[in-house]
Amino acid sequence: MALPRPHRFDVYIAAGGLLGGLLLVGIGLGTRPSSDPITLFDGPWPVLVPLTVLAGCELLRRTAPRTALLTGTAAICADLVTQGNLATILMFTDVVYAAVLYGPLASARRIQWITGLLTVAGTLVPFAVWRVPEALLIGVVVGVVAYGPAATGWIVRNHRDAAEAARLRAEQTALLAEMDRTQAVTAERARMARELHDMVANHLSAIAIHSTAALSIDDPATSREALSVIRENSVDGLAEMRRLIGILRDGDREPSAVPTLDGLAALVDGARANGLDVALDAGHHDAVPAPVELAAYRIVQESLTNALKHACPGRVSVSLVQRDGELTVAVSSPYGDRDGPRAPGSGAGLVGMRERAALLGGTFDAGPDGPHWTVRATLPLREGVPE
Repeated sequence: MALPRPHRFDVYIAAGGLLGGLLLVGIGLGTRPSSDPITLFDGPWPVLVPLTVLAGCELLRRTAPRTALLTGTAAICADLVTQGNLATILMFTDVVYAAVLYGPLASARRIQWITGLLTVAGTLVPFAVWRVPEALLIGVVVGVVAYGPAATGWIVRNHRDAAEAARLRAEQTALLAEMDRTQAVTAERARMARELHDMVANHLSAIAIHSTAALSIDDPATSREALSVIRENSVDGLAEMRRLIGILRDGDREPSAVPTLDGLAALVDGARANGLDVALDAGHHDAVPAPVELAAYRIVQESLTNALKHACPGRVSVSLVQRDGELTVAVSSPYGDRDGPRAPGSGAGLVGMRERAALLGGTFDAGPDGPHWTVRATLPLREGVPE
């Protein structure tokens, strides 16, 4: 199996360590004299073997840190029986540091424990054998060469992992913020779509029906009446459009002319002017939160629009009942085949009414009920419910 390609920085470390070691060998500087009892192979040539091996280990310090550490440990042990080289020792400390920093987490923990135990053993055992204070220096050297780099690598690794965790948290926070922004934009677009549909559909439906009647019935009186209704709905529709533009320009601030339940009488009068026979039973109700009030008004408005487009001739009944902390809105219109002009429908009205009720935590149901089509919405009266 081919070895992984070394990192460029590791190549620089290996080359620098090898050249520095060769320079020390060339000028005759070693860590021990040839007369030292542990120097089994004196002279400059035996020093080159562990030096070269450690330089090769430096090439693997990032790509294969455990292999580099095991090989480097054998090389530093071999260096002990020569006159030694300072560059070899420095490269070994870097291999220990890299093994803790870049190696697996379990290996990094084990290296810390092993080097710590070696430091303690290197301090106590020689002192117990020779009983001289100078023997304690062996433990100091082991600590500097082995445990010190391992502890430094562990500290750097912890900081690096903490920084990486902070970066991931920041990315997750940014992602959640973007998701929230996208959901907010989608919700706002849906709200504007409901407002636009509910405000304009009623007037445009009346215009479409009466213009169709004026074109199909050749009667001046009927045409004048239809044109009058068309003009009235056009003016009202423009006013509603101006209110919507005001909402868009002012952001989250609602204009002062927000529809309320007190405006249901005018809404019913407009439906009667468009040709519907409407009976309103608003009953008595206490103060209603503004979001619930607007939703109830829009549900009645859209129900009357659907009745104008699809209902058979007959009475349309509108009722509002407040009971047990809930406001129930019910609109019933004749259901069946209809003669005369119709206005096209897209089905968005029922979807919008259902969404309004769901946003307030209420329920919505619409469908045939015997000879009538009934729309019923139950809205909880809770303060602070967003529209």
